[in-house]
Amino acid sequence: MPSLVLFPRPGTRTRLFNIYRRITSLGRAADNEVVLDFDGIEDHHAEIFFDGKKYSLSALERGASIQVNGKKTKKQVLADQDIFKLGDLTLQFSLYDIPSDEFTTTGVGAKDSLRKLLEFTTALMEQKDLQPLVDLMLDKIIEFTGADKGFLFILDDGVPTMYSGRNIDKKELTDEVGGFSDSILQQVLLGRKSILVSDALNDSNFSGARSVVDLKLCSVMAAPLMARGEMLGLVYLGNDNVVNLFDQEALDMLQIFASQAGLLLRNALLINELQFKNQELETKLEEIRFGRLIGASQGMRHIFKRVEKVAATTISVLITGETGVGKELFAREIHNRSPRAKGPYITVNASAIPETLLESELFGHEKGAYTGAHKDTVGKFQAAHKGTLFLDEIGDLPITLQAKILRAIEQKQVTRVGSNRPDDVDIRIIAATNKNLEEAVAKGEFRQDLYFRLNVVSIVVPPLRDRGEDTALIANYFLKQFVEQYDSKLKGFSNRSLEAMLHYPWPGNVRELENRIRKAIVLAEGDFIEPEDLEIPDGDYQILSLADAKEQFQQDYVNRILELNAGNKTQTARDLGVDPRTIFRYLEKERSDEE
Repeated sequence: MPSLVLFPRPGTRTRLFNIYRRITSLGRAADNEVVLDFDGIEDHHAEIFFDGKKYSLSALERGASIQVNGKKTKKQVLADQDIFKLGDLTLQFSLYDIPSDEFTTTGVGAKDSLRKLLEFTTALMEQKDLQPLVDLMLDKIIEFTGADKGFLFILDDGVPTMYSGRNIDKKELTDEVGGFSDSILQQVLLGRKSILVSDALNDSNFSGARSVVDLKLCSVMAAPLMARGEMLGLVYLGNDNVVNLFDQEALDMLQIFASQAGLLLRNALLINELQFKNQELETKLEEIRFGRLIGASQGMRHIFKRVEKVAATTISVLITGETGVGKELFAREIHNRSPRAKGPYITVNASAIPETLLESELFGHEKGAYTGAHKDTVGKFQAAHKGTLFLDEIGDLPITLQAKILRAIEQKQVTRVGSNRPDDVDIRIIAATNKNLEEAVAKGEFRQDLYFRLNVVSIVVPPLRDRGEDTALIANYFLKQFVEQYDSKLKGFSNRSLEAMLHYPWPGNVRELENRIRKAIVLAEGDFIEPEDLEIPDGDYQILSLADAKEQFQQDYVNRILELNAGNKTQTARDLGVDPRTIFRYLEKERSDEE
């Protein structure tokens, strides 16, 4: 039967709680299945839920603090021998029966063993970096078992690699100083079981081993470091001066320590692997950056070459792609690599300016040209003289203004509102849109001659979902940027997050990725960002009919674009190329589903 062990505190005894219900609540209130009447524990602090396959620990109240194996969490699936803390209380979860007499005995030995295990676990849970953790782990095991030296090995593709060698004075040993027996080491590896050798030189199994004879070994014991059925390495303890130093009780204690050490070592190895992966991403990021643009996929490298070629000219460029793919970054990169790089770079968002003010914004106005025109004002075309003018969301230009823009581009002259005197302008035009301008031309919504004038060279920016590994590279770029900005201690993305980001469709593209990482930096509680911090699925996708999946995607997509537009329904409808009533229909449907 699964059970919980509550480690003793001053003035209390060790307690054992059997878990036999589907839902087991823990807290101070008397109606809990496990009553924990201690300071720092909420009335209904947490619950353990059994779904028929696994046990999950979840926080119940807002202020309920939970750590599992040293990591803060709100919900965690429990594995055998997991150590978790509720407030300042330390408990251990066991999937299997624990004899109750181990916890009812008043003998000093049982209490002392539990005290040592608690001290051992508490000390190690504070350390997450691999090498310091391994050294501390070995120091504690040597201290508690009476050995005068020890070695800890970690398996690398099945081959044991010594990560730490320590003596009783907590000084470093190499495998050449007071070494270990290869024969004993190999037997633990092959058998995956602990070994106790009371007198190595006279032991029938090892007395003929060269390493035992050469090193004149006396007392030895060794145990595998296991975590959830996987052998991670082993710990080897010895004393070359005293025979029969270790007995079965000492081996039992080592096995208990080794089982807990295995779980903590597994976490440290995972963190070490994730840190290495994030360092690899950061190194690769520097290799594949193109100015402020990031891309390693073949498609993006092809686009970068196109940008480089077109930047050296003065011809007009049309950049197309979905909302949030970073079209403005491409426009700025073209400008920065062009002969006009020292000139001005001026941006106009055609969808963000009311139609009544757009002409004045583009071409400027004379004082008194209209109500509110209190002084002469230079337009964006004039401000961009000798530089680049970026016309964003060009597809939203009213048809009446398109002719004036075409004339300005062709004649290289603009006339301010309220004036009859044209001004010469020398500018390069880069335009961008998320709309299909060819379809707009066919519908009479966009002038064909202006389209041809703008689309001398086109650059199509692919959506993030089609860029493969670029997602992780861009995510790591944002992570590094925001960690510094918010002075965060986060170390990177978990494997689950990297996998989830790769499979998520990113309807809002790079802009959505940036927003979600910014939010995760602030809200994440662990050392690494998890999918739940990014609020994206963890890969456990529900299978829907094609019609339902399409409807769900459209609903989610509308919500994402609404979020990007700060709830502006009109702008969202414009971005999506639909009637505003369509947006309201999706919002109404969402409300009815919630009810």
